[in-house]
Amino acid sequence: MRKLFTKRKRKKNEVSFDEILLDSSNLPSFNVGRMEGKIELPLARRNLYAIAFIFMCIAGGFLYKLFVLQVVEGSEYAELSERNRIEQSLIVAERGPVYDTQGELLIWNERDTSGTYDFPVRAYTDRRGLGSLLGYVSYPQKDSAGFYFREEYLGRSGVEEEFHTLLAGKNGERLTEINALGEIISEVEVREPEAGKSLTLSVDAELSEVIHDLIATTTEQNGFRSGAAAMMNIHTGEVIAMSNFPSYDPEVLADGDDVALIQSYNNDERFPFLNKVVGGLYVPGSIVKPFVAYGALEEHTIDPMKIVVSNGSLTIPNPYDPAHPAVFNDWRAHGPMTMRDAIAYSSNVYFFIVGGGFEDQAGLGITNIDTYMKLFGVGEKTGINLLGEQAGVVPSPEWKQKVFDDDWRLGDTYLTAIGQFGFQVTPLQMLRAYAAIANGGTLVTPHVIKSAQGDRENLHLNQDSLTIVREGMRRTVIQDGGTARALERGDVAIAGKSGTAELGASKSRVNSWIAGYFPYDNPTHAFILMMENGPRSNTVGASSVMGKVFDWIGEHRPELFTPTSSAQ
Repeated sequence: MRKLFTKRKRKKNEVSFDEILLDSSNLPSFNVGRMEGKIELPLARRNLYAIAFIFMCIAGGFLYKLFVLQVVEGSEYAELSERNRIEQSLIVAERGPVYDTQGELLIWNERDTSGTYDFPVRAYTDRRGLGSLLGYVSYPQKDSAGFYFREEYLGRSGVEEEFHTLLAGKNGERLTEINALGEIISEVEVREPEAGKSLTLSVDAELSEVIHDLIATTTEQNGFRSGAAAMMNIHTGEVIAMSNFPSYDPEVLADGDDVALIQSYNNDERFPFLNKVVGGLYVPGSIVKPFVAYGALEEHTIDPMKIVVSNGSLTIPNPYDPAHPAVFNDWRAHGPMTMRDAIAYSSNVYFFIVGGGFEDQAGLGITNIDTYMKLFGVGEKTGINLLGEQAGVVPSPEWKQKVFDDDWRLGDTYLTAIGQFGFQVTPLQMLRAYAAIANGGTLVTPHVIKSAQGDRENLHLNQDSLTIVREGMRRTVIQDGGTARALERGDVAIAGKSGTAELGASKSRVNSWIAGYFPYDNPTHAFILMMENGPRSNTVGASSVMGKVFDWIGEHRPELFTPTSSAQ
């Protein structure tokens, strides 16, 4: 009983239960957001000293290292910082080399010894006549601060431009550490450059140069203005020779230093930059006659054995002025002849009559002339893998109306039938047309890549009609009075057709042509050669030049005369 009224003594350090738990009645009086009503136990002083000591040690270490870097070694590091820098530079990829069909190097890369460029520069063969075929490049360029604003070579013409994607490589990148003296401390290639791919052409550079030199000599000695020539595999379309006179030195244009010479190129009225084989347009003259003959045979316009007499001219009554009839001249009086003879002698009168008709002999007509010319690809682009090709013009009533605002007349048909009037062709399209005669009627797309096959279009030609045309072309070379006797040889049989295209109103100057194929019985190659704008009185022309080309081939490339050498 006593225990009930006796006060219990608290033991030392004993915590009462009600001192731990807060009464709910008292809870609202605490501001919880200000941490009121929360029991806290202060840290011991010795723990604070320990933590402070650790932080002071760490801070002291940092301060010591900072003192060493900034004060003890500061000047040394500052100098290194000022003297060294990292440069990011472009590594220009080497462009691919170009070879001819014999493996001769035509375009390659060399180190620039002038110090102008820090990458390889292009070097070009010194063989003449190949400039417009090969083309040239423009180099990567830097601004005044030394940064590239053009990072790649640019192909400017010819092979360099047409095959730029193949020849161009992929540039690399280099990081270089350089000191204040400009000395390289270290460098790392972060991206290696990839060189461009090589290219092998179908063109024989030496043969092309020989043709160029023969054209150049004949031009200078006989008053011609310029010339061009090409030779092609009639089955594959591979162009094995391409020459232009005059031409240019690609290296001069790539370097750009010889301003006077470049200016002379620009001022030369003979257009040395023009690839005349591909993009030059010229009056063809009589080299169109075999195609008119084929059309006349197919349309049954004339029997190939019918005799037509040439007295030197054809006179047509003039209904507007009877006192002044129209006279169309032959280049000589050939007398009686068949179609084969007319091709061999290149009679204008015969083809006036076959083309436009005369008296009781019907003519092929301008519509059919246009049809058969276009059948052989004349007046159209060939599709060669070179830039700058032109299509040319086959005259027609629509063309005359558009250009001259005038009606078509019979005389226009006469002149068109012999490759005159407004006729304009490229040497290349005539080369392809003659290749189609040689290979039996397949129009092959020419190209300049070795061992490639050009596109082929079967023209479905009448072989009997084609044989008559071929026989006429063979007579051109071997028959007395034939206009291409300069091509007659003992080591190979050649079929050809010459042409003399009159120029201007005075007709005092002409284009001289020769076209054909060889060997006659089993052809492998067609050829074309044009001498531009020479005096009409000249007795030396394209046939003479081509005869000398065949002399060289017989001595240095006799395999071209062998039918199995490249026949497909």
